[in-house]
Amino acid sequence: MTARSISNHSRGGHKAIFADCKDNRFDSIDPSNCQGSAHPQAHESTTAFSIKDTAEDDANTITVSEITIRHLRRLRQSASDYLGKTVTAAVVTVPTDFSDAQKTALASAAKSAGLEVLQFINEPVAALLAVDQRKPHRPTDRTVVVADLGGTRSDIAIISIRGGMYTILATSHDYELGGSKLDELLMEHFAKEFIKKHKSDPRTTQRSLAKLRLESEATKKALSLGNSAAFSAESLMDGIDFSSTINRSRYDLLAGKVFASFTRFIENSVNKAGLDVLDIDEILLAGGTAHTPRIAQNLQSHFPSTTSVIAPATSSNAINPSELTARGAALQAYLIESFDQEDIEQSTHPAVTVTPHLKSAIGFAVKGANGSEEFQPVIHAETPIPLRRTVVVENTTEGDGLLLKMCEGVRDIKVTKPEQKSKTNGVAKHEDDDSDDDDDEDDEEELREQVWRVGPILGELALKDAKKGSKINVQVTVGSGLEVTISAMIVGGKIGVRGHIAGASA
Repeated sequence: MTARSISNHSRGGHKAIFADCKDNRFDSIDPSNCQGSAHPQAHESTTAFSIKDTAEDDANTITVSEITIRHLRRLRQSASDYLGKTVTAAVVTVPTDFSDAQKTALASAAKSAGLEVLQFINEPVAALLAVDQRKPHRPTDRTVVVADLGGTRSDIAIISIRGGMYTILATSHDYELGGSKLDELLMEHFAKEFIKKHKSDPRTTQRSLAKLRLESEATKKALSLGNSAAFSAESLMDGIDFSSTINRSRYDLLAGKVFASFTRFIENSVNKAGLDVLDIDEILLAGGTAHTPRIAQNLQSHFPSTTSVIAPATSSNAINPSELTARGAALQAYLIESFDQEDIEQSTHPAVTVTPHLKSAIGFAVKGANGSEEFQPVIHAETPIPLRRTVVVENTTEGDGLLLKMCEGVRDIKVTKPEQKSKTNGVAKHEDDDSDDDDDEDDEEELREQVWRVGPILGELALKDAKKGSKINVQVTVGSGLEVTISAMIVGGKIGVRGHIAGASA
């Protein structure tokens, strides 16, 4: 059996296939994504399209299942021709809002197309898997925003990586925000130029509108690679050839509101997960619209400097965003192609994949330089449980004993306001002085940084005969019922203590 990936990015197919599921009615379908193609229509107990796919003049009624089978069969044939081997099984990526009924319908369609679905994985997880596969070591603990920016919709997933395990904290979906919005802006721009020169609107006929849309999309792609692009359409309307140019600065100005919508959508998704922008370590941009440089640049400006944005505009060695999910699915197929079906089902069981995680960090309350208690994290929030962590701490207190305070950590945002300047070049400023310095002061942004403070105390351990400078091996175990077990032992010694906290509120 040859197992390779199939990553279906046909958003219209994903959106409409749920019509085959008995849990949904035809009138619950959003037809807006089909505005540029065939429109869905009710057919018996399912959804179908009326299309001309033969030499006959009459249109044929094709159901969603039949279209999906054709699509998967074509993908299977293309993959087989490229590999020189017959593809019989695949890992299929699906959006995070895909239901079990939709997966069942898609698996049935894949079987009819001659494919066995080895596993369904979420698209953001597949994209992240493709990026982490490049790293020589196990992925470091971090919180990542995966933004899949497609042509007609955008999907956001906030993923926490702890100990090599991926946990989806929150997801958001916008079925109208996508690259088509940028196409429409360029279409309007060039249509106005055509009207100014030739006094006719190319948007009034289907033929000229299709040409305008096609060339605007090509211009958008060219602007993602260069600082300017040419628009050229032969016989755009009434036999008139039309050509024009646009630079990236003009394009960024035209699409400013749309770019701001992408940034706002990602920020709202972070807030939905109960996090702050300072909690985000990486932003991974996937999907065709992720090629647009301004989107990545806006995110770099909006998020703190500690957050890295992974996109072609910010990283020269970034993977093609359009291939991320397919690469991740291919990697997963490679990893599990030798597994038995029973092993795959066990590894994808909800008890394994949908594990609970800590809401608060767990660590120690230690004395800081100013004598106040500070929080030292051992286990970060969003870590799946059960788990075990081992750390080595040094006794910095005087005497022959050590008191360990195990507590929860509370994240706070420290805001530092810029200092007010009362003098300029050593000369005091008067209220009636006209100067641009006031504007400069207003433009200075507040400095925001994340800090920890000591939360509820979970328990205390007293370790005798621990002299100053000695090393103590501390092990923290959190069970599935949120019970916490702490053990501490002096390194190189035989003296240790152990404590158990039942029903911790972490």
